[in-house]
Amino acid sequence: MARVVRITENGEPEVMHWVDIDLPAPGPGQVRYRTTAVGLNFIDVYHRRGIYPGPLPGALGMEATGVVEAVGDGVDHLKIGDRVATFGPERGAYATERNLAASALFKLPDDISDEVAAAALLKGCTVEFLAERVWHVDAGDWVLVHAAAGGVGLILVQWLAAKGARVIGTVGSEDKAKLAREAGAAEVILSDREDIARRVREITGGDGVRVSYDGVGKATWEASLDATGVRGIIVSYGNASGPVENVSLGVLAAKGSLYNTRPTLFNYYATPADRETGAAALWEMIRAGKVSISIGQRYRLDDVVSAHRDLEARRTTGSTILLPNA
Repeated sequence: MARVVRITENGEPEVMHWVDIDLPAPGPGQVRYRTTAVGLNFIDVYHRRGIYPGPLPGALGMEATGVVEAVGDGVDHLKIGDRVATFGPERGAYATERNLAASALFKLPDDISDEVAAAALLKGCTVEFLAERVWHVDAGDWVLVHAAAGGVGLILVQWLAAKGARVIGTVGSEDKAKLAREAGAAEVILSDREDIARRVREITGGDGVRVSYDGVGKATWEASLDATGVRGIIVSYGNASGPVENVSLGVLAAKGSLYNTRPTLFNYYATPADRETGAAALWEMIRAGKVSISIGQRYRLDDVVSAHRDLEARRTTGSTILLPNA
């Protein structure tokens, strides 16, 4: 008997409910894995709220690690006992066990723990394509990272700093400012106390940043516009405060011929080669010590409602994982 989270409507965390199901044997091309850790991500909130719509009733959760317990016909690259991880695109990671297409699973290296993988895979691969493929960042470039002490933010700050970029991070508290500086941010702005764009212009001698990485969305869009230098780019990769709407191309022109993109992970991880290359780059950054994965919170998987509440209230730092037996 497996336990899984289901929602029958979109809304607050309380719409999530646990149900018991009987799992059939994995079908052709599928694998059954037993969950060892689940990664909590803001995209889960978007799915729960319906910002990214999905079918109802529906499942939640993108990222998890586990141990293979059964293998369907036609699966030859995974076997019972293998440690695996997934970051989607199929939802349903909030589960004690599940059947999933083998093509959606990564076999974990022996030197990467289940907890690190669950905390890092989706966020770290997101950072990999943001830092390496969306825009070329050179050593010495000033870049702005909003929510620099969050799950993606801390990894992104480290990755960019390792490339030699000069990172300006925005955070909401002194405690989070400390985390961002420890991750490699050259400058940190307290977003609730300071004018972000004005401080960025002061720090950069009036030039603005080459790239603004904005996972916050509506609340920081204007600051990103005013902080980005001539012919720079705003990389809008999230909607934590709500989606950015009614973008005017004329404003991008007036602000300095700015670029703007709204990239998503699965467009950059669309092929097996993309996935293998990106994940390998992430594991190597971790091995080399250039990226350290900060697990700020651990919750019992049963306490997923509380975890969602804390994430939305900005009471979390770094990555959050849910553990079946925590």
